[in-house]
Amino acid sequence: MRAHSLTALRTAARCSQLPKAERIRRLTPCAIRWSSSLAPSPSSSERKWSTPLAKMLGEAITTTGPISVAAYMRQCLTAPEGGYYTRQTTTGEDQFGTKGDFVTSPEISQVFGELIGIWLYAEWLAQGKKDKVQIIEVGPGRGTLMDDVLRTVSSFKAFANSIEAVYLIEASPHLQKQQAKLLTGSEDLKKSDLGWMAPLKYVPGVSIQWCEDIRFVPKEETSTPFILAHEFFDALPIHVFQNVPQSSIPASSTIITPTGPIKPKHGVTVAKNTWHELVVSPASPFASAGTIVTTSAAPEKAEEKPDFELTVSKTPTPHSLYLPKMSTRYKKLEDTENAIIEISPESLAYASDFAVRIGGGNASAAASSTSNDKSTAFNKTQPSGAALILDYGPSDTIPANTFRGIRSHQTVSPFTAPGLVDLSADVDFLALADAALDASPGVEVHGPVEQSFFLSTMGIRERAERLLKGAKDEETRRRLETGWKRLVDRGPSGMGKTYKAMAIVPYIKGSKLRRPVGFGGDIAA
Repeated sequence: MRAHSLTALRTAARCSQLPKAERIRRLTPCAIRWSSSLAPSPSSSERKWSTPLAKMLGEAITTTGPISVAAYMRQCLTAPEGGYYTRQTTTGEDQFGTKGDFVTSPEISQVFGELIGIWLYAEWLAQGKKDKVQIIEVGPGRGTLMDDVLRTVSSFKAFANSIEAVYLIEASPHLQKQQAKLLTGSEDLKKSDLGWMAPLKYVPGVSIQWCEDIRFVPKEETSTPFILAHEFFDALPIHVFQNVPQSSIPASSTIITPTGPIKPKHGVTVAKNTWHELVVSPASPFASAGTIVTTSAAPEKAEEKPDFELTVSKTPTPHSLYLPKMSTRYKKLEDTENAIIEISPESLAYASDFAVRIGGGNASAAASSTSNDKSTAFNKTQPSGAALILDYGPSDTIPANTFRGIRSHQTVSPFTAPGLVDLSADVDFLALADAALDASPGVEVHGPVEQSFFLSTMGIRERAERLLKGAKDEETRRRLETGWKRLVDRGPSGMGKTYKAMAIVPYIKGSKLRRPVGFGGDIAA
């Protein structure tokens, strides 16, 4: 699933049932230090860890050394045993909704998913009513969005009849069953070549396929993929880097080869303004819960003592030597001492995959590639399909100081109760756009635009008013009224301003620029 703190800081949540972006106060990633505490540390068997996953991570780090924030996020969110999204909650409920840790837009109002379904239909019309349509959602939660989308799409018979398959990219067996119950009416899944499958209740003859990675979804030259990514990129692992004013790069170790040892030609070098990675280490067991450093005027009282802390690597790491060199946006900060940036390689890989599926691969990139990944070699004579990304983050700045934890609708330290706390960071929309355009010559990118603009131009007010007229009681009317207004609220921490929408659509050389609906364009008949 990472922006400069130039955007307005979101106020801390004062009530429950808030979406993730409304609950963010932007924690500075805990106290950043050059080294761990010098106090003697008891053995891991004596130390009290907050969760079994924390104990496992602590023992691994003690043995092998500090790990990147990306590795920490990946384990906390998707570890087979005890990961936030892969575990089953003790209450029988999931992580979403009023009884969970956060509420997402589809659960606030059914209108959200209905408008996404209409957006897909509008793109299908604009592209000449393609057949062999694939609908793909990455990170589908408990299936609420896809349920509203498919219910809406089923009303447009010609479009519904063009759908060949629906793919859900989901790693959690627990969530797969919830999605299946909602979308198929049963939790019984059949084994398939990709993972699992079940018949879709909305479109006869069409099956839903579950798989753990989008790379398993087949690419077909004649297919038209419509891809949805709602609050997906914010949960993808990030690497965090700090520009250190004075850095010592140690000499390379002697390399033993079959023909004899190879010794480095140079010794220790000293470099100015070098990117160092912020890494995760066990916090001192003798530290008190104390306070958490935040960007707000007053520190927050920590309810739980963090198991881990963020430290600056003493020397550059392999990731810090190449990731900040990937973009001119990062290079412009090389002379800014102590600048912090967040980079998500997995996010860039997903954006590239979306683009290749829609527009075909970049032939020059494929020719120069030395990796085994042949996704860029995929050829598509006629670009088709679209990807719609909805998430939170700034429009034009690089992520910094946005790594956070969320639990019970409140912002907490990302280093407390690993596995029981949702972790996220702001999305770098410009980086996603660059990755998509670099991956395929057959796509163009529109946005990001504020969610309020996107939903308003899609007709959220008109749809809500129609539902209000048919409401049977006052409670239903109140829920509909507050729900749609909450989605377009442009207050300092409102969802309409904080959340953004971005679209990746086909680009055909020589054709006239066509803005998608929701991004300044009109619905094509």
